[in-house]
Amino acid sequence: MNLRDLKYLVALAEHKNFGRAAEASFASQPTLSTQIKKLEEELDVQLFERQTRGVMPTRAGADIVQRARVILREIEAIKDIARSARDPEAGTLRLGVFPTLGPYLLPHVVPPLRVRFPRLDLLLIEEKTDELVHRLERGELDCAMLAMPIDEDMFAHAVLFEEPFVLAVPRERADEFSGRIRLSDLRQREVLLLEEGHCMRDQALSLCELGGASEKAGFRATSLETLRQMVAANVGVTLLPQLAVLPPVPTNEHLVLRSFFDPPPKRRIALIWRKSDAREQLMRDVAVVLHNVASALLDARTPT
Repeated sequence: MNLRDLKYLVALAEHKNFGRAAEASFASQPTLSTQIKKLEEELDVQLFERQTRGVMPTRAGADIVQRARVILREIEAIKDIARSARDPEAGTLRLGVFPTLGPYLLPHVVPPLRVRFPRLDLLLIEEKTDELVHRLERGELDCAMLAMPIDEDMFAHAVLFEEPFVLAVPRERADEFSGRIRLSDLRQREVLLLEEGHCMRDQALSLCELGGASEKAGFRATSLETLRQMVAANVGVTLLPQLAVLPPVPTNEHLVLRSFFDPPPKRRIALIWRKSDAREQLMRDVAVVLHNVASALLDARTPT
């Protein structure tokens, strides 16, 4: 048994298909299949059920895969220690971000990150929150920008900024919300929300409940851009994070924005990483850059 075999094992458990697992492992399918078979012979146990449409770990296989992931994470931690000792600001940093934040913040933060860390190879991954957390746990990401709260038993974090929400209203209905508003102004109104899986859906739904509003039945958007267009088409109103409405995001003449009285509803964004990661100081230095850029952006006034 070697580390390559463990990587093949984990890849097959994740992809549940020999071809896709081989492609993800940069190996040929016969090679991966042969090594999995040899591993089963060495352990004298069946690790996967072979089915027509793919494979599925057996009960023993699932337990072994879980241990293999721990071993691979520890190997990466050893490599991180060595890299950090040689040059803490060199190597690769795999940074995750969720879809309702990434498009609006990353274009602003990537250039200053490259200036501050010229020897760092920055890899960006955009996924929904649950998937980012899973990738962090599996060691497939080094850090991620996530909305608080987070599991503080496994992860360390540095708070980056608090992002207010604004209300997006069709221009035809702008008179219903004049000037700054309160959550209570949403009482008995229906609000357009994102589909399941987006952390912002949960945040917006909680705010709606606080304000006495409800979700508009029969509609769930896949992105903030869909929400924006549906509001402009006079389908309803919605909550948008402030970064998603600031320049260079284009304005829409059929949509108006209303800010909330202080203190506005907001979400707290933090940089998250595993406590076992040896590059804690690098994470905190990256967090400083992210904080400074986001804070400068949020100082811009939101149209009312």
